[in-house]
Amino acid sequence: MEREDVAQLIRSVLIGKFCVREAINQFPHNNEDESIQAAYHALVHFEADEDLRRRDALYKEEQDSYLMMIAEILDKGEDLPFNIINSYKEFYKSANIPNGNDWKGKLKSFFKMLNV
Repeated sequence: MEREDVAQLIRSVLIGKFCVREAINQFPHNNEDESIQAAYHALVHFEADEDLRRRDALYKEEQDSYLMMIAEILDKGEDLPFNIINSYKEFYKSANIPNGNDWKGKLKSFFKMLNV
């Protein structure tokens, strides 16, 4: 079920219903699913590439297609391809998905940020 929820969040970003930050805040908390973590990183990169997306229509189109492909795979409940997962693992130990807004979640996020 969580993969389908993430797929919907990605689609909501692509159609402009949510900004990336809103979608990220709704990601499943404390999730160890590598496919969900890769989707998280793909959205973070989507946001980071905002200026490039404005300047390069072909890049924007390719990135939108890439995110839509991720959403379609997750919507089926399937694992993302190994190469997609590994492309993000090269740079990140794990996704820094927010842990919730209560004090326990904030404490977990704080320690995760410190890499403890």
